[in-house]
Amino acid sequence: MPTIHFVLKDGNTRSVDAPIGQSVMEAAILNNVRGIDAECGGCASCATCHVYVDPAYFERLPEPDDMERELLEGVAAERRPTSRLSCQIALVAELDGLVIHVPATQA
Repeated sequence: MPTIHFVLKDGNTRSVDAPIGQSVMEAAILNNVRGIDAECGGCASCATCHVYVDPAYFERLPEPDDMERELLEGVAAERRPTSRLSCQIALVAELDGLVIHVPATQA
């Protein structure tokens, strides 16, 4: 089971284990990680699961599709080069230790 390290907006880190195939957003919601709202429940229609992927892991992710790119244009927090929607990041073994930075706001 891969471990995800969520760096919260207050600087604290919350680590959770999640099964392969689960999205980073699902792992956050199921483990009550604050700051990832996911209002649409993972349907990629709201961008309230916006996160910053640590650069050490960013290149391991598949490219975002056009829908994700478009949603990232309207995120509430600053968009950065490592911005992604956590509902679109499926866990694989190679992402064990993934570091995710939670933005200061989602709305």
